[in-house]
Amino acid sequence: MSDQRATLLDVHEVSKHFGGIYALNAASLKVEAGEVHALIGPNGAGKTTLIHVLSGAMPADAGRVLFAGQDLVRRPMHERVALGLARSYQITNIFPRLTVLDNVTIAVQARVRDWGSSFSFWKPFSLDSAIVAEAHDLLAQVSLAGLAGRRALQLSHGEQRCLEVALVLATKPKLLLLDEPMAGMGPDESARMVGLIEHLARRVTVLLVEHDMDAVFRLADRISVLVGGRIIASGDPEAIRADADVRRAYLGDEG
Repeated sequence: MSDQRATLLDVHEVSKHFGGIYALNAASLKVEAGEVHALIGPNGAGKTTLIHVLSGAMPADAGRVLFAGQDLVRRPMHERVALGLARSYQITNIFPRLTVLDNVTIAVQARVRDWGSSFSFWKPFSLDSAIVAEAHDLLAQVSLAGLAGRRALQLSHGEQRCLEVALVLATKPKLLLLDEPMAGMGPDESARMVGLIEHLARRVTVLLVEHDMDAVFRLADRISVLVGGRIIASGDPEAIRADADVRRAYLGDEG
């Protein structure tokens, strides 16, 4: 049950402004370990800005962010990744001219370089069987094992998004921030991504930003609604469906 889970991420009254415009205005939410927590809201609500702040890509102007008991406010992005917080992007972020396997192998290798005391990063990674084996395992997790030798630019959009998830998984995250993973996908690719997120949710906590409401209500254990830079509601999917303020502000009167 949700109330038996520990809080993994605690966002307390975080604000971010650009000139006189507040993209985030004292936004607060909690993500519990082991859940899929969806963050929804209309365009311009501040969802991606919040993901930027959480990942370290953008500093907060006020508020606190605690992750696994650690204060993240002054920590750079690479330190947040080392603590177990990693993200994907709305726009696919891969090495297009490298093979699928090389993309993931480099990501695994970078983790070994940054976190370990081994000098294996400086060896040709093709000679490090452990790194290559881990890369193959990650590709299997995202259903790309059969495409390991293909160049990343030859993949479909949906396959590229799955590859990006594999790159994030290479950091061994505790919390995976997924920023609109189904953006630009057709129905078949979206269904594939939903299945992948369901698979990942068995082993890693997920904070999901997504506009596809069918996917959100299928995947989420809890949902927070961001409107005008503020969280106006948090709860399980049925509570969010029934919330009159949410229906007026985002879901529409028809829900």
